[in-house]
Amino acid sequence: MKSARTLTLIGLGVLWAAMCLAQQPPAGAPAGTTALCKDGSYWSGATKRGACSRHKGVQEWYGTAGGSAATTPAPAASTSSEPAASSTSAAPAAAAPAAAPKTSRAPAPSATAAPGGGPGLVWVNHKSKVYHCSGDRWYGKTKDGEYMSEGDATAKGYRADHGKPCK
Repeated sequence: MKSARTLTLIGLGVLWAAMCLAQQPPAGAPAGTTALCKDGSYWSGATKRGACSRHKGVQEWYGTAGGSAATTPAPAASTSSEPAASSTSAAPAAAAPAAAPKTSRAPAPSATAAPGGGPGLVWVNHKSKVYHCSGDRWYGKTKDGEYMSEGDATAKGYRADHGKPCK
C-alpha cells in the first residue's frame, strides 16, 4: 500500500499537470480574454457570471481559476492547433500584476462603416430596434441596418442608443 506522502506527491503532480494544461486564448484574442463566445466574440469579465449571455453562450473557457475568470491577461500564443483540455481547478498565479481594464463584452464593429450616411442621418439596427448617431461606435457598422433620418427612425419605432437622442 502506498504511503500518504506518495499519495500527496501524486496529487500535487496532477494539480501541476492541470495547471500546465489550462487553456490559453488564441493569438488573435484581445488581452485579458477569458472565454470565447459561441458567436465568435470574446469575454473578458472578472467572473463567469453572465459570460456571453447575449452571444449565444460560452463555447470555450481560457485560464480559469476556482470558478471565476482569471484576472491577469494570459499568454496569447498556443503551441498546438488543438487547444488543451480546460481545467477549473488551476491555482491563480502567485505574483499577479494588476488586472487589465475591463473591456466591452460586445464584439468590436467592423473597421469600415456601410457606404452612405452623413449629416442628419442615423444608423438603425433592424435586429435591436436601436438607432445610432453619427460618430457613435456602431454608426453604419451593425450587420442588418440602414441609414435614415432620426425622425423617420423614431416614427418607425426605433429608440435611441442608451436613450440618448442625437444632438
